[in-house]
Amino acid sequence: MAQEQQEKKNIIRRCFSFIRKQFRRVGNRWHKFYTLKILYPSIYKKYSKRPVKEDKVVFIEVRQPQISNSFSVIYKDLKENYNFDVHEHFLRTSYVSRPNHVNRCKEMMKDIADAKYIFMNEASNVVSSIKLRPETFEAQLWHGCGAFKKFGMSTADLIFGDNRRNMMKYPFNKNYSLVTVSSPEIIWAYEEAMNIEKKGIVQAVGNSRTDVFYSGQFIKGAYDKLYQLLPQAKGKKIILFAPTFRGRVAQATSPDCFDIEAFYKAFSHEYLLLFKHHPNVKVRPEIPGEFGEFAFDFTDSMAIDELLCVSDICISDYSSLVFEYSLFERPMIFFAYDLDEYFDWRGFYYDYFELAPGPICKTNEEMIDYIRHIDERFEREKVIAFREKFMASCDGHATERIKDIVFGKETLDKFRIP
Repeated sequence: MAQEQQEKKNIIRRCFSFIRKQFRRVGNRWHKFYTLKILYPSIYKKYSKRPVKEDKVVFIEVRQPQISNSFSVIYKDLKENYNFDVHEHFLRTSYVSRPNHVNRCKEMMKDIADAKYIFMNEASNVVSSIKLRPETFEAQLWHGCGAFKKFGMSTADLIFGDNRRNMMKYPFNKNYSLVTVSSPEIIWAYEEAMNIEKKGIVQAVGNSRTDVFYSGQFIKGAYDKLYQLLPQAKGKKIILFAPTFRGRVAQATSPDCFDIEAFYKAFSHEYLLLFKHHPNVKVRPEIPGEFGEFAFDFTDSMAIDELLCVSDICISDYSSLVFEYSLFERPMIFFAYDLDEYFDWRGFYYDYFELAPGPICKTNEEMIDYIRHIDERFEREKVIAFREKFMASCDGHATERIKDIVFGKETLDKFRIP
C-alpha cells in the first residue's frame, strides 16, 4: 500500500515537472518574440527620429564586462587621438538576470538610434532585431581570426546550432556594413556563417586585435607583467593550455582531462604551465594544491594576447587563438581527445588533420612525448604556411585600414586631435 502511494506521488511529481517545463518553454518563446520582434524595434524606431550625430561612436560588448581585446586597439586610438563621442554598452548576455539584460538592451537601443558608427565583435540577435537606419555604419570586427570551428548559419541543423527556420526568423548577423577577417582565404566562410550574400561586406583587411603582436612595447609589457605576477617564470619556459569551451555558450564548460601531474613529473624542472580558460566558462577546473608551484590559472590574471606573447608552446584544441599564435612561428599542439564528438557537435570549415600545423594528440602521453622531442619534431615551415594562408592580412596595420574604411580619411582628419 505504501509503495503504491509512493508511486502515485512520483507520477504526480513528474506531471507537475512536465507542466512547469512546458510553461517555461512557452514563456521563453513569448519573451523572445516580444523583445526581438516588438520591444527593441519599437524603441529603436522611436529614438531614430532624432538626427544622426556625426561624431557618435558606440562599442557594443555582448558578453564581456569591459572593453575586450577585439576592440582595445581601435577603442584606445579613437579615445586618445580623436574628438569622437565614444559610448560603450555591456549587454552581459547569459551573465545577468533577464530583467537586467532587457534593461541593458533597451538603453543600448536608445543610444545607437542616433549613432553614426557602431562597432561589434560578436553576433547579436538583439542588434540584429532592428532595421538599421541607412546613415549608420555598423562594423563587425569579430573576436577571432581564421576559420576553424563552424559558427552562425554554418551550424544550422547541427547539434550546436538551432534549426535553419529559427535562425532566419531571429538572425544574429544583420545590418553589417563591414566585416573584417584575417585573410582572403576565409571570406567565403564568414559570408556563409553570417548569411551575407552581398559581396564586399566581408573584407580581408586584417583583425585589429592582432596589431599588438607587432608592437615591441606590448610584447615587453607582457613579459614584465608575467614576471611581476610570477617571478619564478624567469629562467623557465612557458606551456600555455588554452582550450575552447564545450557545450552551449550559456552553459559553457572547460575540458578537465588535462593531466597536470604527468606534466609536472615530466617538465617541472624546465617549464611552468599556465591555464587560460575560455571567457564563456563560469566554473573552471581546479588545479590541485600540490602542483601550486608549477601550474597556474591565469584566466583572470593576463589577457590571451599577453599570454600568447610569453608562451613557448601553445596547447589548444579547436580555438581560433592558434591563428594568432602562428604569427610567432612557435610550436602548437592540438589536444583533440574528443575530436569525433566535437565534429558531430559543431563541425569545421576545413579538414582538421590537414589544417592543424602541429601534432594532433588524443592523450596526455602523446603531448608529453612530443614536447620531450620538440627540437627535432617541430616543423616551423608548417606553421609559416598556415600563417600565410589564414593570417595574410594581419601585418600590424589592420586598425589603420579599418579606420579608413569606416570613417574615411576626411572624417578622421576632421575629428583628429591636433
